Amino acid sequence: MTRDLTIAEVRLTPILVADPPLLNTQGVHQPYTPRLIVEVVTADGTTGLGETYGDTKYLELARPFADRLVGRRVSDLNGLFTVAQEVAVDASRVSGQVDVGGLRGVQTADKLRLSVVSAFEVACLDALGRALGLPVHALLGGKVRDAVEYSAYLFYKWAGHPEGVPAEKDDWGAALDPAGIVAQARVFKERYGFGSFKLKGGVFPPDEEIAAVRALAEAFPGHPLRLDPNGAWSVETSLRVAEELGDVLEYLEDPALGTPAMAEVAARLRDAPGRGAGGRRAGVPLATNMCVTTFAEIEEAFTRGAVQVVLSDHHYWGGLRNTQHLAAICRAFGVGVSMHSNTHLGISLAAMTHVAATVPDLHHACDSHYPWQSEDVLTERIAFDGGTVRVPDAPGLGVELDRDRLDRLHRRWLDDDGALRDRDDAAAMRVADPAWVTPAVPRW
Repeated sequence: MTRDLTIAEVRLTPILVADPPLLNTQGVHQPYTPRLIVEVVTADGTTGLGETYGDTKYLELARPFADRLVGRRVSDLNGLFTVAQEVAVDASRVSGQVDVGGLRGVQTADKLRLSVVSAFEVACLDALGRALGLPVHALLGGKVRDAVEYSAYLFYKWAGHPEGVPAEKDDWGAALDPAGIVAQARVFKERYGFGSFKLKGGVFPPDEEIAAVRALAEAFPGHPLRLDPNGAWSVETSLRVAEELGDVLEYLEDPALGTPAMAEVAARLRDAPGRGAGGRRAGVPLATNMCVTTFAEIEEAFTRGAVQVVLSDHHYWGGLRNTQHLAAICRAFGVGVSMHSNTHLGISLAAMTHVAATVPDLHHACDSHYPWQSEDVLTERIAFDGGTVRVPDAPGLGVELDRDRLDRLHRRWLDDDGALRDRDDAAAMRVADPAWVTPAVPRW
């Protein structure tokens, strides 16, 4: 029987998902964060799922993009990028704007388009896999591992959102000092079996965050550790922290902002006395998800030796196949690859797992916010076993949409007055501290 895989309908459902009060250099997470769920429905009734950011600027692109897909085939994945270029981007969304939610520097029209394309590409792959009876990883060339390792994502955190702010309760408690971070890490290990730990830094002065990492190293000897201050430090501060923690860090992520600063940090680490022989880079590797987020940014970063690990993100790069292309380029340059994470649900985690299963040289555990999200739109939450997610072999992504849960989270979005439809960590911080201003970079 021949399947009609023409796209007959595209459903877009913006939702608001509960988020704990996690701190970062920009501020604090709002009580709810916007996500967009994409459903691509073929003429024969097959439905594929995708997920991406749900802020207004993404919805403005997703709606006309969805209209243009009707009548195309779900297998026309290359055509998605052509269609994206046909959709105009409001200049006010990109002129001088910074992508605060994704923390990846200056916003551009192409970055916005790629973040929208990513959800539709995943949905098309899901639909195609369901129709053909194949898992998404098979459509990407086949898996090279049966499970994908993830890292615990530690945050400095308030016990709850500010008084008077409607929010869901969580059972994590506060984490505002080294002891709190270690306690949080123990919960991650006990609940999910994570074997590596990443701390979101840039919140407190560097010496406090150095102490937190040292406390983790003492509590979890031999476990890979990472620190990510989101570009909050100067070159000199970055060098000092790298020297202080070089013996325990797996890598230091975006200590300074931008490729030139990262290149200077890397070069000075490499050239420091006693730091290696034969011109080889020594000391703690530098990783990024901020200065290498598009293909156009690769050349400068790699030729200048600014980064040794790229944290890919299929939402940034335009989908799963572009993630594979990125991994191949990293392999050619001898640069490591792993995965970045922002607040996401199970559809995105499933997509991450499928593509990660196909990347040969994935030597670092991937990031995931998923344990922080108490809500999902799936019929069954994706489980971590020993810090890993098993790679599904069911057709498509191997996950199913719970429409009642989707409708409930969409009603929350409909009931919102617009204050939470665009992520704004600085605005959330001003609820607790009216004088808060997003710190200038470098902060320290």
